[in-house]
Amino acid sequence: MTNDTVAEAARAAHDWGLASWLGGSMFGKFALNPSVAQISDHRERGKVVNAAWNGYNMINAVSLGAVATGWFASRLTETRPDRLSSRERDLAKAKDGLTVAALLTGVASGIGGSKLAKAEPEGAVPIERGTVPAEETPKPAARIQRTLGALGIANIASGVGLVVVNAMLAQANHSRPPLRRALLRRSR
Repeated sequence: MTNDTVAEAARAAHDWGLASWLGGSMFGKFALNPSVAQISDHRERGKVVNAAWNGYNMINAVSLGAVATGWFASRLTETRPDRLSSRERDLAKAKDGLTVAALLTGVASGIGGSKLAKAEPEGAVPIERGTVPAEETPKPAARIQRTLGALGIANIASGVGLVVVNAMLAQANHSRPPLRRALLRRSR
């Protein structure tokens, strides 16, 4: 049986990580990246965007790590298949896949962003908007930008999917009678 304090701490870390990573990614994609169009110089736009994303990379990495660690630790304990209903098992499998997708797209985005920032001194890669190249953007950097655009959408989609599945799992758990939950927990 899992210590409740440890399980609660893992769940809190997971939920904090999900909120921090998804919120930051959505802000960057939908607010920061388009807003740099207010800066007239394309190189200055790149410098600002790269500095902002590089400043958040560690938070994103720690957040994604918390999401994955919290979830996969629970898969060894309270969300083991034998402790779940059929519906919860399906939701847990979906969450497994979404968590892996979030990790893969998050890591790939971090690597791509780092390469983009190093493509020009001080990250001053000419850009139109965050992941939209300007006409003068060198082809390799433009390719990275377009890839980052697609990865960003996939990363955010996996995060939104995780929020939805979390809500569905929570509702399934709340819908299960308390006595049955307690018996399942004690019997395993």
